[in-house]
Amino acid sequence: MSQEEIQIPRKITNQLLHLAQISPDYEVCGLIGSKNGLPTHCYPIKNVAEHPQQRFLLDPGQHISAMTKMRELGEDLFAIYHSHPAAPAQPSAYDLELTAYPEALYLIISLNTKGILEMRGFKMHQKTALEIPLIMNDD
Repeated sequence: MSQEEIQIPRKITNQLLHLAQISPDYEVCGLIGSKNGLPTHCYPIKNVAEHPQQRFLLDPGQHISAMTKMRELGEDLFAIYHSHPAAPAQPSAYDLELTAYPEALYLIISLNTKGILEMRGFKMHQKTALEIPLIMNDD
């Protein structure tokens, strides 16, 4: 079953890569809201995991306020993003374990690839991950 590619505005891509770069030692995380299937806003959320170098856990209060803000703006939850400071941009066993939104895209940004930032998208459901091709657009 082939999966549609997903368009991501360059502005949001740049924002995510920047957030990962300014926190090279800890996983950054947050949500992305969309309108009509197109990503519109990035909502960075504090990582409150016990070991933020290799795990992410969205701060519950900030998570709720980001979801509230999305509703106010008429946005849907498009993606949950996080970075892997020292691992490839693919879901860890821990990431698969924690999948809470099967309908959302999971974006993983890696700083691990010889100074080249890598971002990949996955749909995760029942501890399996399906990679979705990402296309950057200039909207």
